[in-house]
Amino acid sequence: MPHALEKLKPGDLALIGLCSDDNSSFLQGSSAGPPAIRAALHSGATNLTTEAGLDLTDHPAFVDLGDRMPAAGTDGLTAIERLIAAILTRDACPLVLGGDHAVTYPVLRAVAARHGPVNILHFDAHPDLYDSYDGNRLSHACPFARIMEEGLARRLVQVGIRTLNAHQKSQAERYGVEVHAMHRFDPRDFTPELAGPVYLSFDLDALDPAFAPGVSHHEPGGLTVREALGILQRLDARLVGADIVEYNPRRDIQDMTAMVAVKLLKEIAGKMLARS
Repeated sequence: MPHALEKLKPGDLALIGLCSDDNSSFLQGSSAGPPAIRAALHSGATNLTTEAGLDLTDHPAFVDLGDRMPAAGTDGLTAIERLIAAILTRDACPLVLGGDHAVTYPVLRAVAARHGPVNILHFDAHPDLYDSYDGNRLSHACPFARIMEEGLARRLVQVGIRTLNAHQKSQAERYGVEVHAMHRFDPRDFTPELAGPVYLSFDLDALDPAFAPGVSHHEPGGLTVREALGILQRLDARLVGADIVEYNPRRDIQDMTAMVAVKLLKEIAGKMLARS
């Protein structure tokens, strides 16, 4: 890994897997997500060309750094922050495969340290704004509470939300989070308008479970894959980092969610490389 990091050049896109579900609240299994997504990416079931025509095959700026297995607890989160900081120090952009959504907090600590507070586009069924969940302030239900309270984001725009309870609604109001709840949201008409450096966080349960059954928390009524891709493709912003999280291979059906993650990976990578 250190040798691979040394090869990173300014403008490179660094794909890195974080095999951690230490802070999952319901089911374990997302720690196996990164290698499963990478296996699907190189399975031969599809090619590595984006819908806009950018071929990632042997692309000189698309660098796969493999997977890391962070330790449990705060030591693991600190290790994640240091790893992402090392990528950013070389003026490369991290594309993270999770793992549970708790990994986004240390990733954003590193990103904000490099770029200052960023604007965040967050796809999810859940706001992940709990102050604490099951007594754990680092739970995958809490990362955006930690991010906002530490001032790591200028704006947090959430789409796909359909579990906004009273506590998280209060938290959203407290931090000025822009929540686009599914029951009154038309994704076909939504174009994100985010200036400056932008971080993209995509929890796969933002999608309806009909399209992505391989997640720990099935929440019906979500986005279609096409709707999500449309939002991503209309995004005109400088992405300085991104993650795709919460894939749980134990719940997948014939790798269909892995292939959805691959589709998102290619489109996000194409977007990042086009602007690098």
